[in-house]
Amino acid sequence: MYPISFEADHEAEGRNRLTTLFRCLVVIPWAIVGLLWVLAAQLLAIGAWFAILATGRYPNGMYDFDVRALRLIARVNGLCYLLTDRLPPFDGDPDDDYPIRLSAQPPKAKYSRLKVALRPVVAIPVVLLAYVHGVIGGACATVGWFAILFTGRLPESLFRPIRAAVAYQTRAAAYLLLLTEDYPPFDYQATAQRGGA
Repeated sequence: MYPISFEADHEAEGRNRLTTLFRCLVVIPWAIVGLLWVLAAQLLAIGAWFAILATGRYPNGMYDFDVRALRLIARVNGLCYLLTDRLPPFDGDPDDDYPIRLSAQPPKAKYSRLKVALRPVVAIPVVLLAYVHGVIGGACATVGWFAILFTGRLPESLFRPIRAAVAYQTRAAAYLLLLTEDYPPFDYQATAQRGGA
């Protein structure tokens, strides 16, 4: 199983049409807080890059912060892409009751210095695929926006590609933050611990 697990519950019925209509405005405070978390996580990942090159280990404090930042960003993306109407907490703490969940295995005892040294280059395909997933997820979320406004529900046929897009983007971010050495899998189920819908 991939070391970063992403799950999202399908909230099929009873979607909030008003917050969906104004989703671009509703998400602004979380996007600002998420941006601050991402900037801090990126700075820590740069520090971790040097630490791993020197010691072969990802410092625990840096790793834990980056996981929390990744969890918050996954929730913000889920809100933005209409996976949920529930506003996420501003912290990055685990919450099994929230419909979007991310968990990570502890840092490895030893990281490959070569894989870390080459990450800026070997991550290029991951970044490109994350962009493609973003386009696909955005297109499906746009159609889903209309579906929720007119029917009050997000069809499963739209939920699945949106969920897959957010999952891949989350795993790609984990790869870029050096939380894992493995390329992100394409299959959503590769990271689902509880076999989400």
